[in-house]
This record gives sequence, C-alpha cells and structure tokens, in this order.
Amino acid sequence: MIEVQPIHVDGETFLGICVRLPKTNLLAICSDSGYAMCGALDVQLLRDKLADRGIIAMRAVGVRTLEELLNGTVDTCTQAAESLGIQPGMPVREALLRIRAREHQ
Repeated sequence: MIEVQPIHVDGETFLGICVRLPKTNLLAICSDSGYAMCGALDVQLLRDKLADRGIIAMRAVGVRTLEELLNGTVDTCTQAAESLGIQPGMPVREALLRIRAREHQ
C-alpha cells in the first residue's frame, strides 16, 4: 500500500510518502528540490556515481513512520545537501526547512 500525505513544518508543506512493503516501509518527505528518506536510501551511490546530478537528499536511519523520519536526525547526506549547510546530526525538520529556503530564493 502507498500512503501520501501533507507534512507541515513551521508553515511549510512537504509531501510525505510511505510505501508499505513486506517487513519494511520505505519513507520519504519531499519538496520540489530535495528529500529526506529512511535508511533504504543509498546516499553513497548518490555521492559517488550520481554527484554530477546535484541531488539534494539526506537519510535518517532507524525510522519506521513519517513522524519518526520528520523528528529524526540526518545520518548521511549528499554534497548538494551539504552545500545548503545540511550535516549529519542535524534534525531532519531543520534540514527540510533549509531546502525550502533555497526554493524561496
């Protein structure tokens, strides 16, 4: 089953997506230019082989719901995310707002 819902963070709206699979969920919170995802995201692939695409993405591990993802912390992120000041250990909520601020520029 796929669930899609709005996620509100400090007056900004993001798109939350949960794909329920056997024994796991794939979770993502997206904006127009970047996203946070659960531990299934292969950030190393994005950093190494797809770096030229400038993908703004981050991963949080140990999360099972969209709420846990939103309230989680960044484990790893891409170079494009780092260019926005997103770093491991940062709250995902704060990182999403940095992405949105870039979109408003």
